[in-house]
Amino acid sequence: MALTSYRNDGLTFEVDDSGGDGEVVVLLHGFPQSRTSWSKLTPHLVQAGYRVLAPDQRGYSPGARPKRRRDYGIDLLVADIVALADNAGARRFHVVGHDWGGGAAWALAERHPERLLSMTSLSTPHPRAMVAAMVRSNQALKSWYMLAFQLPWLPEAAISSKRGGTRVRQALIDAGMAPAEAESRLDMLRGGAARGALGWYRALPFAGKPAGGKIRVPTLYIYSTDDVALGRKAADLTGSYVSGPYTYEVLDGLNHWIPDVAADTIAPMILDHLA
Repeated sequence: MALTSYRNDGLTFEVDDSGGDGEVVVLLHGFPQSRTSWSKLTPHLVQAGYRVLAPDQRGYSPGARPKRRRDYGIDLLVADIVALADNAGARRFHVVGHDWGGGAAWALAERHPERLLSMTSLSTPHPRAMVAAMVRSNQALKSWYMLAFQLPWLPEAAISSKRGGTRVRQALIDAGMAPAEAESRLDMLRGGAARGALGWYRALPFAGKPAGGKIRVPTLYIYSTDDVALGRKAADLTGSYVSGPYTYEVLDGLNHWIPDVAADTIAPMILDHLA
């Protein structure tokens, strides 16, 4: 029976469950999106015979919006993914993540390699590569918003206000998001998801140092050169933190929103990696 929701840590998560009885692929969305961001990629995976699980993650599902920032720590985010796989009866599975979903995928691969058949990160470099790039490139300037999001209540107030909401919408468009999608994401944040979505950033001070182990599972990393949030330096350094089979693909001239703007391009890359 296909899943429509699952529970973990006292929270209820909504999930799209597509395909049949093939190997499971878990798709993890980023900020500020939802499981619908995978609507263009999912048919490619289902047609190839995979069962695709795309959840609304912690802070995004209406039934999974705890208030404390500690409740968005990376270990809890990873536990949510493992619980989804357990509920689906998948002892081992593939994971594909974009943006913050990519960050969760890296953490999952580091903590539970025994559960993964493969991992794919879209846009998001390895966490240690990100830290290295902060001091070796202009990545710290690109990541200014991470510091701004630490402020209490002000980001939520900005999102809720007419002027602030207009600026948020324009920032998403400037980053390459389609205007209609930007409006939809703003509506989602205003509809109750803002605090939880920001919680992923606000939990960063509790994360500690990135783990020292290298990623052992087969890894595909896809980076786009016109990403306004993530620079090339961290992307190029990522392979240094993977000891297993590693494939690095660069999409020239494409923006940050890879699942939305390049699903037809990345689908063959991902399917080749999963095979």
